[in-house]
Amino acid sequence: MEAELRERSARTMQRLRSDPENVERDLVKLVLTLVELIRQLMERQALRRAEGGDLSDDQIEALGLALMRLEEAMTRLKDHFDLDDHDLNLDLGPLGPLLPDA
Repeated sequence: MEAELRERSARTMQRLRSDPENVERDLVKLVLTLVELIRQLMERQALRRAEGGDLSDDQIEALGLALMRLEEAMTRLKDHFDLDDHDLNLDLGPLGPLLPDA
């Protein structure tokens, strides 16, 4: 029993050991994944509101511009950290991927 606990502990410690560059990149991936998920949800909601007539033409224009700028910023950040859309799509196991395929 004690040997098994030591082995598990050693495996856990090995997983936790990571060089700082990978930790930073993994954190950036997580943050960008969350931002991308929220961006996609905002985009869908904006389309629903625009199609439902809840927004004026000026509001639609401003919202479209804001979403375009957010997408451009995401592209720049992904390029800077050498990430692509696939890197941001977390695998949720039996539930499938977090983000829908574009």
